[in-house]
Amino acid sequence: MKARLASSISVTLNPFTIGAAAVLLLALDAATVGEALRWWAISLGVSMLPVLLLVLWRARAGRARGVLTATRRQRNAVYLAAIACAAAGYLVLSLGSGPHLLTAAFAGGLAGAVLFAIINSFWKISLHSAFAAAVATLLVLIYGGPAAVSVLLALAVGWSRLELRQHTIAQVAAGTLLASGITLATFAIFRLL
Repeated sequence: MKARLASSISVTLNPFTIGAAAVLLLALDAATVGEALRWWAISLGVSMLPVLLLVLWRARAGRARGVLTATRRQRNAVYLAAIACAAAGYLVLSLGSGPHLLTAAFAGGLAGAVLFAIINSFWKISLHSAFAAAVATLLVLIYGGPAAVSVLLALAVGWSRLELRQHTIAQVAAGTLLASGITLATFAIFRLL
């Protein structure tokens, strides 16, 4: 029962679904809903979709243990793609005068991708926990107290990764703390605090 619940949480609240939802919320910083949807689609197309397609292809071709369960070595190509796509997304948003919150989030995402890729060269860190924590931090910074419920979702994601034995407590804690720290630092640099 616990394993099934953990698997459902891990699959449902994976980095791609959490990221897509966060990008939509941040895109709503745009002047109009139409403009927000345009920036959401552009951001997903430039940054998340290519990485998702790479992950799916690698899993299908047998180059990764699974879509959301790759070993540390199997993550290297995905990290490189994530860095390139995050950089491209940041450039598109910056040069195209994208929504300020979304642009800041992409800067943080790029910094996080580089840092996590470096860490991955010697240690596996929880990306599920990192994405959940970064989004929870963003939501609390933007919406305040009512968004604190997102912290519970981040904790549930961390628990699911532990329950499924995909990560250790240290890997979940490191992903959570680093992602939250990067988010706070990015918001401070972009003068959003």
